[in-house]
Amino acid sequence: MGKRMFTGLQPSGQSLHIGNYLSAIKGVLALQDTHECILCVVDYHAITVPYDPNVLRRFTLNIATEYLAAGVDPERVTMMVQSDVPEHTELAWLMGCLMPVPKFEQLPTYKDKRARYGTASFGLLAYPILMAADILIYKAHTVPVGRDQLPHIEFAREVARKFNHTFGETFPEPEARINAGAYIPSLDGKGAMSKSAKNGSIDLSDTANTVQDKLARAVTDPARVRRTDPGEPHNCPVYAIHVCYTPQGMLAQLAQGCREAAIGCLECKRILAQEIISDLAPLQARRRELLARPQRVREILAQGAATARPRARETLSEVRQRMGLD
Repeated sequence: MGKRMFTGLQPSGQSLHIGNYLSAIKGVLALQDTHECILCVVDYHAITVPYDPNVLRRFTLNIATEYLAAGVDPERVTMMVQSDVPEHTELAWLMGCLMPVPKFEQLPTYKDKRARYGTASFGLLAYPILMAADILIYKAHTVPVGRDQLPHIEFAREVARKFNHTFGETFPEPEARINAGAYIPSLDGKGAMSKSAKNGSIDLSDTANTVQDKLARAVTDPARVRRTDPGEPHNCPVYAIHVCYTPQGMLAQLAQGCREAAIGCLECKRILAQEIISDLAPLQARRRELLARPQRVREILAQGAATARPRARETLSEVRQRMGLD
C-alpha cells in the first residue's frame, strides 16, 4: 500500500447524515483495501464556533461509532480523535506562518460561518490551515471529500507547494477524491445536507418512520404544483438523492415518469424511502451493538491515536529541522 488516504469529519451533530455516509464514509470504505487509511474525528474544528463541551464529547463518540457501524475496519484503518494528536496544531502554526491572511478570508467556510454566527473567532479564520495540517502531517495523497470542501483541498495543495518551494521538497500535494454521493441536497432545497445547519437531513440514526416522514415533507421540482404537472427531475432534490440509491433501471423510469407526469412526487418519495431504509438497516443494527459497548469504541480511538502520533511526530521533526527550529 504505497498511497495514503486521510479524511476528517466534524462532531457537529448527534448523528451523521446520508450525505456524510455517501461521500466521506463510503470514500473510506472504497479505499481501505488499497490505501493506508487515516480517519480523524476533527474535534478541534468543531470548537471554532459556539458549542457545549458535554455535547461535543457525546457527538465525538457517536461519530466514531457510526463510522465503525458503516464498515470501517480498525484493523485496516487508523481511526482517532484529532485532539489526541496535538502535533496537528503545532504543524498548523508553522504552516500558518507561510500564508497571507487574505487567503484565509477568501475561503467559503469562513465567509459562511461568519455570516451565520455574526462574528468569527481566530480559530474559524485559521480553520483551513489546521485542515491542511491534518492532511499534510501524514503526507496523505488522497482525501475523500464533498464538492463543498474542494476549495480547502486546493488550499492544502497550495500550502504544500509553498513549503516545498521555500524549504525543500517535503510534502506530496493531496488529491481530492469526489465520490458519486459527494453532493447531497438538503430536503428543504437550501444547499447541501448539513449536520450544523439543521436544514433537512436524513440521519443514519433515523428510524424507518422518521425517514418516511422527512421525505414526505421534502421539497420537489417547483414546477410540479399538481399531480398532473410534468416536471424536470434534475430540478428536484429528491431525485438527486435517488441517483445515489436507486438502481439505474428504476431511476430511468422515475425520470421519465416525472417528465410525463406519470408518477406523483409522493410515490417517488415512497420508493426512495424504501431504498434508504433498506440500505441503512444493517448499519443501524451494528450501531446499536456498538452504542451498548462505548468502551470498545474508546479503545479503538486510543489505539488509533497511539498509531498516528509517531507518524505525526516524524513529519513535525522533519518540518522543524527544515525551518531551522531544530
